[in-house]
Amino acid sequence: MTGWNTSDIPDLRGRTAVVTGANSGIGYVTARELARKGARVVLACRSQTRGAEAEDRLASEVPGALVEFVRLDLGDLESVREFAVTYERGYDRLDLLVNNAGVMALPYGRTADGFETQFGVNHLGHFALTGLLLPALLGTPGARVVTLSSFVHALANIDIRDLNSERRYRSWTAYGRSKTANLLFTHELARRLATIGSEAVAAAAHPGYASTNLQTAGPKLAGRKGVERGAEIANRVFGQSAEAGALPTLYAATAPGVLPDSFTGPSFAMWRGSPAKSWRAGWTLNDLAGERLWAASEELTGVTYDALKV
Repeated sequence: MTGWNTSDIPDLRGRTAVVTGANSGIGYVTARELARKGARVVLACRSQTRGAEAEDRLASEVPGALVEFVRLDLGDLESVREFAVTYERGYDRLDLLVNNAGVMALPYGRTADGFETQFGVNHLGHFALTGLLLPALLGTPGARVVTLSSFVHALANIDIRDLNSERRYRSWTAYGRSKTANLLFTHELARRLATIGSEAVAAAAHPGYASTNLQTAGPKLAGRKGVERGAEIANRVFGQSAEAGALPTLYAATAPGVLPDSFTGPSFAMWRGSPAKSWRAGWTLNDLAGERLWAASEELTGVTYDALKV
C-alpha cells in the first residue's frame, strides 16, 4: 500500500455508499472521492443547512456526481431509525457504510436519549445505524463497513461499568473510550460476520492528525478561547490536510484485499503519510470486552443484530 492515493481507487460505478458526517472535513473528502469514481453517495449529516450546502458543493466539484443528502443525527436514535427507513425505501443495495462522523473532547453533555455525548454519538449512534442497515449490507455482495477510530484510543480503555462517564468525566478520557469502542465494535462485528459465513468486511481506519474543525469544536463549546486558538495554530503547524487524512478511510473502503478487523492509518508514526497498517492497543482485540460492549450497546439502543445470531 506504499504511496497509495486517490488515483488507486477502483471504478465504483453501480455501487452505493453512505458516509456519515459528510458535510465537512474527512467525511466530505471521502464522499467526494467516492463520487468521483462513480459511486452513488448518500451524505448523512445532522445539519439540514450544512448537508444541503455540501450536496451542492460536491455536485459542482464533481459534475454528474450521484449524490444525495439525507438528514441523520447520530445523537438521536429516533433520527437514526428515520434515516434507516428512508434509506430502505429509496435504495436497493448498500456496498459501503463509512461511519465517519464524530465529536471530540466536548464539555460534558448528553444526547437526546440521555447518553454521554461522545459515547452516544461516536459509538452508540453508529452501532444503531449499522444494525438497522445490516439487511442492505448483507444483501449486497462485497459490502464493507468502515468505522473511524483514532490513535487517541490509546488514552483509555472502555469502562463497562460506567459507559456514560457518570462517575467522573474527563473530556479526553471519554473521547479515548469512545474511540476504543469503535475498534471493539469493528472487532466484534468482524467476528460475527465470519461466524455466519458472510463475505462482508468490517474494518477500521484513522486519519492521523488531520486539520479539520474537530479539534476546535470542544474548546469553542466550552468557551475556552485560548485553547481554541491553540488548536487552530496546532492544526496549521502539525496537521495534514483533510484530503491526506481521508486516505486511510478511502483505502479501507475501496482497496482490494482489505482484511476484516484491519486498522489502517497514516504510515509515519500514525501521524501523517500514505495509508499503512496501524498499531492498536491490545484491549481493542479482546473478545470478551467486545462481546460485553456489544450486549450493552444492544440493550442501550434497542437495536439487535438478529441476522448475525446463530
